[in-house]
Amino acid sequence: MAADKKTIVIGSDHAGFPMKGLALEVIRDLGYAITDVGSYDDKPVDFPDVARALCKEILEGRAERGIMVCGTGVGAAIATNKVRGIRAAVCHDVHSAHQGVEHDNVNVMCIGAQIVGAWLARDLFTAFLKAEFDPREEHVRRVCKLSDLEGDL
Repeated sequence: MAADKKTIVIGSDHAGFPMKGLALEVIRDLGYAITDVGSYDDKPVDFPDVARALCKEILEGRAERGIMVCGTGVGAAIATNKVRGIRAAVCHDVHSAHQGVEHDNVNVMCIGAQIVGAWLARDLFTAFLKAEFDPREEHVRRVCKLSDLEGDL
């Protein structure tokens, strides 16, 4: 891996595994290095375990962002959002895939392999990975408030 390549971590459960191959292809084509935290086949696996491994890569600075693929994206988003410092979103449209990064500094995109087809998935991966956080004052303020919520209640 070249030192200047950004690393993306990817994970899936068994339902997301068939789409993970497409995600790996898109990530490589965009020039990113990849860390794959599983699953590695279509045998049943508990998505919270994969989500934990994915989040750890981001929080420990070994990956810039993550992509989590499960059947609907919902379980992956619930699991990853339980981890302090992770801002995950289910993205089934291109606008959310890039705006989530631009406005909310989303660092994990969750998608549903049983919800979106390959063409849309390719566009989602690309939009998410090419997006950059817009550090305007209102975006920074809101992201700080999101972080503050992690310690509330």
